[in-house]
Amino acid sequence: MCAAVLAVLMALAFLCAVAFAPTHAFADDGDDSTSGSTVAAPVAGPVPNIIVTNFTYGGDSVAAGSKFDLAFTFQNKGQVAVTNMVVTVDGGESFAIAGGTNTFYVDALWAGYSLTQTVPMQALASATSGAQPVSISFKYEYLDSGSRSSTQSDIKISVPISQPDRFEVSDPVLPDQSIAGQETTITMEYVNKGKGDISNVEATMEGEGFDATMKNQYVGNVASGATGSIGYAFTPQASGELNATIKVMYEDSDGQSKTKEFPVKVNVEDAPVMDGTDMDNMVVEPAGPVVPVWAWAVGAVAVVVLIVVIVLLVRRHRKKKAKSKLDEEWDDWAEGSAKGDSAADTAATQPAAASDDAAVPAGASPNDSAPTTVLEPVAAVDSAVPVAADSATHRK
Repeated sequence: MCAAVLAVLMALAFLCAVAFAPTHAFADDGDDSTSGSTVAAPVAGPVPNIIVTNFTYGGDSVAAGSKFDLAFTFQNKGQVAVTNMVVTVDGGESFAIAGGTNTFYVDALWAGYSLTQTVPMQALASATSGAQPVSISFKYEYLDSGSRSSTQSDIKISVPISQPDRFEVSDPVLPDQSIAGQETTITMEYVNKGKGDISNVEATMEGEGFDATMKNQYVGNVASGATGSIGYAFTPQASGELNATIKVMYEDSDGQSKTKEFPVKVNVEDAPVMDGTDMDNMVVEPAGPVVPVWAWAVGAVAVVVLIVVIVLLVRRHRKKKAKSKLDEEWDDWAEGSAKGDSAADTAATQPAAASDDAAVPAGASPNDSAPTTVLEPVAAVDSAVPVAADSATHRK
């Protein structure tokens, strides 16, 4: 009886083992020409994925130039364990590793398990405001159907960076004198010393006892390194001490609204009252004649004509002076030539005069025959030829 019960129990155990035994799926390659039997291959399992489930950086944002600890938690979402894992952190152009390494090694991470890694980092001073990326790379191996495979998972997270607020506004410059009923202006200088832009800058003056044409003075956006001034114009209503507050509102590089307040105190005076004596003592100077435009044009033309006349007169004077000099040189030359001719005539007439003096009879005065001595030589010369000819004839 016991042997029969034992046999039944063994049969039941065998049936249970067969029913609950793991089964494997095999693929048929469709080629059974050689043996006629099917060849089965194991189906590859799913690739295990590694993801970052959480990360912290110490606050709402990281100030540019400051150090912080980046802590991130990663988890194996696959169905098999991963081994031989290498984790690499890359801060890009906005972050750097602050002492240490950006590569870490994990021996094994079972399916469903997670780990937390902390990396010391620093935000660069030149980084742009806003969310900046950080890359985390996971490279690992796993077993798939008895064979070892490797894969890589790249994940990016973002860390916000904030530039320090260095928008500075100087104290208000009050007017030298404020008179009731007359408009006056309060000015303020500003400069953006930060690396980020400032946006939506506007100024307003709050208080009582004054009127303003524009309640809000809108400036707009102020770039990094830009400067400018804010002028708020108002009109005091009455004399006395005017207390007010000037508010400058803007948004920093992180988009946060900020306000700067400046209390001001202005002493307002009454407008001076002028009596009849002052009016009598006032001397109103007559306004000078207004010169029309055409008068200026005529004057300009006259000046040009005067200049041209002066130039022509100077040139004419120079030409006349040059001609006078040439005439003087010609007169000198002509006078020298006349003197030479006179000397030659004198030398020619002296022998004739000597012969005439010899022909004067005795007892006659030389002065009596002087007038004929100038004319007679010509007649003597002319009559000498026939006389000589007659003598020659008589000789023959």
